[in-house]
Amino acid sequence: MRIVTLNCNGIRSAARKGLFAWLARQNADILCLQETKAQHADIQHDPAFFPAGWFVRFRDALKKGYAGTAIYARRAPDAIIDTLGHPEFDDEGRYLEFRYGQLSVVSLYLPSGSAGPERQASKDRFLDFFLPKLREWHASRRDYVICGDWNIAHRPIDLKNWRSNQKNSGFLPHERAWLDIVFGAPPQGIGWVDAYRALHPDHEGEAYTWWSNRGQAWAKNVGWRIDYQVITPGLEPTLKAASVYKAERFSDHAPLIIDYDR
Repeated sequence: MRIVTLNCNGIRSAARKGLFAWLARQNADILCLQETKAQHADIQHDPAFFPAGWFVRFRDALKKGYAGTAIYARRAPDAIIDTLGHPEFDDEGRYLEFRYGQLSVVSLYLPSGSAGPERQASKDRFLDFFLPKLREWHASRRDYVICGDWNIAHRPIDLKNWRSNQKNSGFLPHERAWLDIVFGAPPQGIGWVDAYRALHPDHEGEAYTWWSNRGQAWAKNVGWRIDYQVITPGLEPTLKAASVYKAERFSDHAPLIIDYDR
């Protein structure tokens, strides 16, 4: 099973840059998108966004041109969940889940706090709200693959200029401590697994998934690793390969591709 996740920074823009032509060559089973910035009603009649052979579902934000998630799957799910139960985040279309038997595949888009204190406060509210959900799901008997833009670089290895970013959203101490809990071993932590790091514990520059549009960040590979596939421990033995695709640019993020033996 191959799962791809990408913050597409606008699905229309990513499509123009060749996302779906690339997808057709990937032998992927599931594609999770974040920041689609599109309303389903506005694109539903355009076949460019609904390639043959894919089951597609969008979870739009109420605000046009903002946030939103989507999942493309080769097989229709048994069930779909598109709310977390919190209006602030559900109204921004930040969660979409496909269920296949005991497996859940999620497209998740955490808020970014980089626009200012108001957005950071929203991000912090999300972290407070979502942590109990992660505890609950981890304790369930379900297998989860939570794909998405988590908007947090966990450790210094996960971004180029970590020293100068310690006071910036995405690498704030309390955000990183939150991921310590998510990935930490019980009882202090919850015990979720960072799939990429499970396979590549020491990768630095090749692990980055986002680059600022300022300066020469892409050319100089001044990046951040903020896109993850976060899995329940039962799936860790099924991990086969993980990579970040950078040969083409569909967005300011790059696709994270992970293969599972299941």
